Amino acid sequence: MSRTPMKLILTNDVTGLGGPGDVVEVAGGYGRNYLVPRGLAMRWTKGAEKQIELIKRTRAARDVRSLDDAKETVKRLSALTVQLRVRAGAQGRLFGSVSSSDIAQALRAAGGPELDRRRIEIATPIRTIGSHQVTVRLHPDVTATLDVEVSAS
Repeated sequence: MSRTPMKLILTNDVTGLGGPGDVVEVAGGYGRNYLVPRGLAMRWTKGAEKQIELIKRTRAARDVRSLDDAKETVKRLSALTVQLRVRAGAQGRLFGSVSSSDIAQALRAAGGPELDRRRIEIATPIRTIGSHQVTVRLHPDVTATLDVEVSAS
């Protein structure tokens, strides 16, 4: 079994790797089994190398347009507190944990913007009742901190 690295061109943002148009080297299995099938990356070839410039140009145009949107969204998120009601045990421990999709749904219910769950980053799993903070990556240069209140149902 060989563990040769694989050279890929990212087509979407991948946390910890980079953004669209970046050329990265990853473990072969990670690239073959996760990134390429999900459409997050494509194999690097000399022909695909020419597409990098096109990907980067469209990314730059979208980033400039969305940078102002991201800054506006940060203001909206800082004014919100997301409330989640979940099943919990007697000592405040949850049955399971709160996921990023749970937070995205609660954010929409609280009148916030519709965000993709993949933009919400939970540093440590939320498994207790109380106040927690999560990071929302709105733009490569803009992140917001969101307060999440978890209570027992």
